[in-house]
Amino acid sequence: MISVMREIIKSTGKAYTEKAPHDFAELREIIAILRDPEEGCSWDSAQSLDSLKSCLSNETDEVLEAIDRKDMENLCEELGDLLLQVLLQSRIAEENGFFSFDDVVQVLSEKMIRRHPYVFTDLKVHSEEERLDLWKKIKEREKAEKAEKAKKAEEAHTRHRA
Repeated sequence: MISVMREIIKSTGKAYTEKAPHDFAELREIIAILRDPEEGCSWDSAQSLDSLKSCLSNETDEVLEAIDRKDMENLCEELGDLLLQVLLQSRIAEENGFFSFDDVVQVLSEKMIRRHPYVFTDLKVHSEEERLDLWKKIKEREKAEKAEKAKKAEEAHTRHRA
């Protein structure tokens, strides 16, 4: 354990210890270290988007089980495991030039603001039914926009092959 700690200190300039307080930025550093092919964990660095699909599914199931059991201590741990899957998937995507975790945060933030205009703008809804109708319209518009974008991408790909 000490030799591993020395390697981590040598490459990052800081020590990572289990019982120390940790924040989200440090968690992202830990994931990057684990994924490092030279100094990280061989299992973590060997994973791909596809290879982690079963882990993502298993962790989701474990979160649901903890909720069903109303086991808050286990739920805390299992939510952490689920977050690990999101961070690993995002890190792998970033390493492959697809997107970063920051992109995930940006897309999610935009979606939440877009889907809740009655919270983030002056738009008023007067009933739960009106709020639900608005939500459905927004989701339908998003779906149509995604379909149009996919259609244009396919057309561009077809033209490129021709």
